[in-house]
Amino acid sequence: MLTAEDRFAITDLINLHGHLTDNGDLDGWPALFADDIVYDVTAMGGEVMIGLDACRAAALALGDDNPVAHHVTNIVLNEVADGTVRALSKGFGVRTDGTTGSVTYEDTIQRTANGWKITHRIIRPRRKPLQP
Repeated sequence: MLTAEDRFAITDLINLHGHLTDNGDLDGWPALFADDIVYDVTAMGGEVMIGLDACRAAALALGDDNPVAHHVTNIVLNEVADGTVRALSKGFGVRTDGTTGSVTYEDTIQRTANGWKITHRIIRPRRKPLQP
């Protein structure tokens, strides 16, 4: 069962992504992601990246097309097995021209010897409003 400490640690992990990324601190990503992270941005027209090096290379290749700010909210944690959590969160990015976009992050997070790490992330853009 997740403790309150676990929940705080995982929430901080998810929140830290925007701070590190927006500050260009890609060397800080090992605090967030497993070395063999599976990072799926296919729903946004990208690819599935495997490993920190592939994620770094993609971020650097995007250059000035990266958002200037990543914001995360509405974090929901669900323990699916001992030491494995599925996290669902909402995010929005602010671009250099001031436009914004909304996404949903679907994360698998595992307890490792070095603390909680995101091992799998899927980013799904929100492009349509509620449609019953």
